[in-house]
Amino acid sequence: MNIFREIIDLGFEQVVFCHDRESGLKAVVAIHSTKAGPALGGCRMRAYMSEDEMIADALRLARGMTYKAAVYGLKYGGGKAVIWGSPATDKNPDKFHALGRFIEGLNGRYITGLDMGTTVSDMDVIRLETRHVTDTSGSIMAKGDFTAEMTAYGVYLGIKAAVKHRLGCDGVGGLTVAVQGLGKVGWRLCSYLHEAGAKLFISDLNKEAAAAAVRIFGAQQVPPDRIWMQACDVFAPCALGGILNDRTIPKLCCAVVAGAANNQLGLERHADLLQERNILYVPDYVINAGGIIITAGELDGGKEEELRSSVEAVQPMLLNLFRMAKDEGITALTAANRLAEQAL
Repeated sequence: MNIFREIIDLGFEQVVFCHDRESGLKAVVAIHSTKAGPALGGCRMRAYMSEDEMIADALRLARGMTYKAAVYGLKYGGGKAVIWGSPATDKNPDKFHALGRFIEGLNGRYITGLDMGTTVSDMDVIRLETRHVTDTSGSIMAKGDFTAEMTAYGVYLGIKAAVKHRLGCDGVGGLTVAVQGLGKVGWRLCSYLHEAGAKLFISDLNKEAAAAAVRIFGAQQVPPDRIWMQACDVFAPCALGGILNDRTIPKLCCAVVAGAANNQLGLERHADLLQERNILYVPDYVINAGGIIITAGELDGGKEEELRSSVEAVQPMLLNLFRMAKDEGITALTAANRLAEQAL
């Protein structure tokens, strides 16, 4: 991986490598764009296999945040912080104190918040070192996993838009949806889909979560290495990225791919491969933008009910993208990229 070349080619403004010997912090803060405003994006903690994998994740996630903000016209840019380590075994408060000091040194160019592997208490520690952090105790975002709830709500509305366009259905009642990943967002998405009458196939490495979904939602469990092969109307990736690639796409048995995971495509050309198979791919950074929409709203002084209603922008946005794509003979991803890049 030629890190410097990739940083330049993808248009990054700044990438900061953070190391604190005393706490053991190893982290990257990637700022893709501050053209529209401060770079906004959460702090992820994960046991990466290598430094290259950590850096690549930070870059892809940060760029995605820029595009999410731009396509919805938010007054923020995109950034991301990633910490190398297992959230279960490698956490200590000193790491988050150190990260907070690094973020403070960026002078407001980057605002962090919750992401995979981090908690409200972690954000509270960062707050002791910098004011440039969201999702702290007392905020709307920290209230009952509100961010996850609204992200899932946006994905649910996006699925409704996709099946309307692709299948001519006015809702998901009676449709089959295969949900990969039962984390905070995936679980809540299942709840919305189940309540609306969809039949669920689910998969998760956490056996207890999978068993609970079978019990509560009447879902059918599918092995994790076969969920993308499940015959269904909608495949909803809600776990880690890169699931749509040369190996998996030929085995998909669905009409729509629409889920909460970031960076679902292995490469952007995989959107073309999906279209060749007549599978509607819903751009991940458009459908899963509920989190950044409400975070931007709270930073701008919005109240809880206003934030909830703001997420409803996902459905008309996607319907518009689908129309553009159909009229111009392009993928929905290309249409989304064009909209975002026009705003940058």
